[in-house]
Amino acid sequence: MGVTDAQLLRRAREDPEALAELYLRYRDRLYAWFRSRLPEAAASELTAELFAQVALSLKRFRDEAGGSAAPWLFGIAKNLVRRYHESGRLEDAARRRLGMPIRSYEEDFEAVDERLAAAASAAALRATLDALPKLQREALELRVLEELSYEEVAGLLGCSEGAARLRVMRALGRLAQPPA
Repeated sequence: MGVTDAQLLRRAREDPEALAELYLRYRDRLYAWFRSRLPEAAASELTAELFAQVALSLKRFRDEAGGSAAPWLFGIAKNLVRRYHESGRLEDAARRRLGMPIRSYEEDFEAVDERLAAAASAAALRATLDALPKLQREALELRVLEELSYEEVAGLLGCSEGAARLRVMRALGRLAQPPA
């Protein structure tokens, strides 16, 4: 059996490499745990903060889980999330008292990333749409882009509702195929 977390924590008091090994063991799990509760930037920051606290608290670790440090680490993580939310509430209250707007820019950056990704794929999407047979492309554009009902699509294209559905389905099927 390999070295336990508890052994690494005891060694880390003298050997920084032991703490680095513990970090590598838990970094991804702890980041994912933080990320499920917080914005990405905060998750990264709190993952780093957690291991800084671990480095400062090595002597306080008590092996109460058969060699695993997970309960201790996630306990620290839980406290960091609580403090994160408390500090956010305090900042919000101070902003309100000062009449300052409360705004998160995290969503703005995510929206920019989404727009950049969409713009990068727009040309390929346009080329794929242009390669569709005319009746399929028209049906797809009316149904998806114009958000018309199949009944309305059929009326505009002069076909039955079933034919309109079939054209949209075939167009979507072609779009779902990987490029040749």
